[in-house]
Amino acid sequence: MRNARPRVAIIGAGMAGASLAYELADAAEVLLLERESHPGYHTTGRSAAMFTETYGPAPVRALTRASRDFYENPPENFISVPILTPRGVILVADASQEALIAETLAAGATHRLTPAEAEAQAPILRGDRLIGAVAEPGARAIDVDALLQAYLRGVKARGGRLLCEAEVTALDRDGAGWRVTTPAGVFPVDTIVNASGAWGDKIAELAGVSKLGLVPKRRTAILIDAPSDPQAWPMLIDMAEAWYIKPDAGLLLASPADATPVEPQDAQPDEMDIAICVDRIETATKLQVKHIRHKWAGLRSFVGDGVPVAGFDKTVPGFFWLIGQGGYGIQTASALARLSAALILGAPIPADLKAEGVIPAELAPTRLR
Repeated sequence: MRNARPRVAIIGAGMAGASLAYELADAAEVLLLERESHPGYHTTGRSAAMFTETYGPAPVRALTRASRDFYENPPENFISVPILTPRGVILVADASQEALIAETLAAGATHRLTPAEAEAQAPILRGDRLIGAVAEPGARAIDVDALLQAYLRGVKARGGRLLCEAEVTALDRDGAGWRVTTPAGVFPVDTIVNASGAWGDKIAELAGVSKLGLVPKRRTAILIDAPSDPQAWPMLIDMAEAWYIKPDAGLLLASPADATPVEPQDAQPDEMDIAICVDRIETATKLQVKHIRHKWAGLRSFVGDGVPVAGFDKTVPGFFWLIGQGGYGIQTASALARLSAALILGAPIPADLKAEGVIPAELAPTRLR
């Protein structure tokens, strides 16, 4: 007899997989599979951790807006700390970037600053190098680890299972469903969710599903000393995204915003990218980098149009894509998870997602075929 509750295997226990597992676990038998020894090892654990409603293409901004209420008003007993905390953003522009100022202002939730006003809020800026800036005071920092752990606790409380060190080695059709093979066992399920981040196309190949052209891109970050307590400073982003700086526990997190295509891997920082980062921030700001306290790299994965993918593959039954979140995966996780859960369960799309302009067809894998 067929199980009354659908059996869903979610491959990847980063933010995308964990949030979807949480949203599904009340209505389905959920198995969350993670190849590493702990969830969130790759992209989720290396995020810049910001919530900004002006970042990304229109479908991403809609997903971000639709995630805001969950982050501001999480369910009772879901989490014991605030998910979002104040951390405004200032995007700075030099003389070549006037057109980008207008584009950013058109995205809403922002206002223009003079160079002097920007420098007053972030004293490390060189006001004389700027033509202007755009402030998004409503941007906030996200407590990524606390959010991920809250989702994982919620999955367990709702009856879902998490298996780590359970890399998927084979995906085979089994009647109307699937057989998922891992070192931790072989599991029969009705639906596979491909939430494997940079490995998304690799997982598709295991299932005999055509790839979507997913490209992992390496991004480098360093932690450096601040000349004074930066807690009250906003995050600073070059208008063309050539660098960014974010206060981080009394230090400064800096990145050259690199996007180097690489194979799926445990990304490591490249010394040339670190040198470029230091040069860019020393040119744009008053900072002089004398010591790098920590350095790392992460992967941000994109499909061709830069918009996340969420939907069933129309060519292979029971295979659901949830990949390509790029640099937007944390701030959009709640909305993407609720949308994906509705699509998997055949339920109506939540009304608040519709109200914010989330359109399933703009996220569906069919747009890329």
